[in-house]
Amino acid sequence: MTTSVAATTSQHLKPSQTIKIFGLGTAGCQAIESITGVEFSGASLVAVNTEATALESSRVAEKIYLGGRRTRGLGVGGDPELARAVAEEEADRLRAACQGVELVVIVAGLGGGTATGIAPVLARVARESGAQVLAFVTLPFECEGSRRQRQARAGLLQLKLTADGVLCLANQRVLKLIDEHTRVSETFSITQNLLVQAVRCILRILTQHGFMNVSFADLCAVVQGRETESAFATVEAMGENRSREIGEKLLAHPLLDGGRVLSEADAVLVSLAGDADLTMAEITRVTEQITRHCEKAHVITGAVVDETLKQKLIITVVASQRRGADAETHPDAPDGEFGDDSSHSTTGTLAANAAAKNLSTRPPTRVLPPPPELTAEKIKELERRPTGKGGRRSAQKMRQGVLPLEVVSKGRFDKSEPTIRQGEDLDLPTYLRRGVALN
Repeated sequence: MTTSVAATTSQHLKPSQTIKIFGLGTAGCQAIESITGVEFSGASLVAVNTEATALESSRVAEKIYLGGRRTRGLGVGGDPELARAVAEEEADRLRAACQGVELVVIVAGLGGGTATGIAPVLARVARESGAQVLAFVTLPFECEGSRRQRQARAGLLQLKLTADGVLCLANQRVLKLIDEHTRVSETFSITQNLLVQAVRCILRILTQHGFMNVSFADLCAVVQGRETESAFATVEAMGENRSREIGEKLLAHPLLDGGRVLSEADAVLVSLAGDADLTMAEITRVTEQITRHCEKAHVITGAVVDETLKQKLIITVVASQRRGADAETHPDAPDGEFGDDSSHSTTGTLAANAAAKNLSTRPPTRVLPPPPELTAEKIKELERRPTGKGGRRSAQKMRQGVLPLEVVSKGRFDKSEPTIRQGEDLDLPTYLRRGVALN
C-alpha cells in the first residue's frame, strides 16, 4: 500500500472556473434539479431530453431538446441507437453549450434510451471543445430486465472510452439500504439522493481549496479506465467523537460492502471536510482506520476546511479496482448492441473466445515412439524363424481349453421339471448344450 497527500496542480479547478452540469434523460434531469446554483457559484445546470413534455416540466433554466422530426417529442422508445443518432445529428448544439466550459459534469441513469445513447456523444463533444469531463451514472435494478442491463453496460463502456472519469452507482446496491416495506418511490428517491450527494461532494473536493488539496488529475487517476470498477460513499458525523464515529460508519457502509471494497481496491481517494475546528489528530485517526483496510491500494488523501459545516465532519471515499486483461470476457460486458467501437471490440472478443475454445477441445497430438533399433543378432534370429505360405510366419496352433465352471444349483427350482424343447434342456447354458469350449 502506498499513501500520498494530494497537492495542488495545474489541473485543479478553481471556484472562478466555469462548470456545467448536464442532466440527461428523465432521471438525470430530476437529479440536477436538487443541485442549486447557490452551492456552486461557478456551476450552471443544463437539462437534455428527447421527450418534450418532460423537458418542459423541468425547473432547470437552460434546456436542450433533441429529436426534432425523428422523435416528434415522444422520446426514443428506449432505443440507445436512435438517441445516439439524434445526438450526432445535433452535435453542434451540444458543442455550443460546452464552449468556454472548463468542467462538464454528466448526470444520467443508464439503461434507457435517451441518456444511454446521448452521454458518450456529449462526453466526446465536450472534450473536443476543450473541457474536462466527469460523469456520474447509475445502473438499473436487476428487476428492470436484462435488456436494460445490457444497454446500461454497453453505454457505460462507451462513456468510459470518451469521458475523463466515470463514477458509477449500481442501483442494486441500494437494496442494502432499505427494507421490504420501503416504497418504490422512496427507493428511487434514495438512488437519486445518493447520486446528487456524490456530485456535491466531488465538486466540493475539486472547487474548494484546502491545506491538503485533491486535483482533478488525482480523481481521474482513481476512476479512469475502461476496466475500472468504482464505488463511492459519503458519511458524516458530529460531536466530540466524530472522527471515530465517522470511520466506523464508513467501514460499515453498504455501498462499500462493509469494507470489502476497500480491501480489494487498487486505488482509493479520501477527502475530509470539516469546520474551522478540524484538527490534524482527527485527520490522522480517520485515515489510519481506512488505510488499515487498504493494504494493496494507492491512497490519496485530501482535506478542506469549510466553516459552513458547523461542527460537522464529512468524509468522501472513492475506491476503484481494475479487473485486468480479462475484463472484456466479463459476463456483464456489453455484447455490441450499439456503437462501432463496441461492436469491433466484442467481435474480436468473441473470435478470441472461439479460438480458445477450439484450442482447448482439440485432441492432443499423437506422437509415435521411434522403432527399436535392430542389431545384427536380432536380424539373424528373425530370419531363422519359419514362415508359412505367402511369406507369413506360421503361428503355433493354439489349443482351446475348457474352463472349470462350477455348475450352480437351481436352488428352489432344483426339483422343478426341466424345460425340454426339441429334445434339448433349455435350463442348461447354451455353450454346454452345444459343446462349445470356452478358454
